[in-house]
Amino acid sequence: MHKISASLWFDKQAEEAALFYVSVFKNSKIESTAHYLDGMLGPVGSVMTVRFVLDGEEFVALNGGPQFKFSQAVSFLVNCDTQDEIDELWAKLSDGGEEGQCGWLTDKFGLSWQIVPTVLGEMLTSADKVASQRAAAAMLSMKKLDIAILRRAYDNE
Repeated sequence: MHKISASLWFDKQAEEAALFYVSVFKNSKIESTAHYLDGMLGPVGSVMTVRFVLDGEEFVALNGGPQFKFSQAVSFLVNCDTQDEIDELWAKLSDGGEEGQCGWLTDKFGLSWQIVPTVLGEMLTSADKVASQRAAAAMLSMKKLDIAILRRAYDNE
């Protein structure tokens, strides 16, 4: 068990969401599932929590009821090395959700993700501020990020 992990509050979809996320990310699995017992707040026998791992990162999904909803104030950043990885994750995570700007999307459960090429961080923190500005301007014009377009903007081609 990790010292720090993310806990995600769902109304009733914790198990469905955990199964979906482990199907999307490589090297992922469900670790354990706990059910509500007599005297607890949820219906006896229903799923209370699902502990799962996404590519080495631990999460807990909780069926806590409808009181709280996800917002874009918290998102998960996924660094991708290739355009194929960006395309695959974007397609899977945005299916049933909503595409946003600059690599952001909201999945079908309302959770926000940033699907970002690893090279973008290097471009935006470059000593060449003019090139960084060109890359940032290109990023701001996109929904799903495109490495080739970002690279051309950065290189001024």
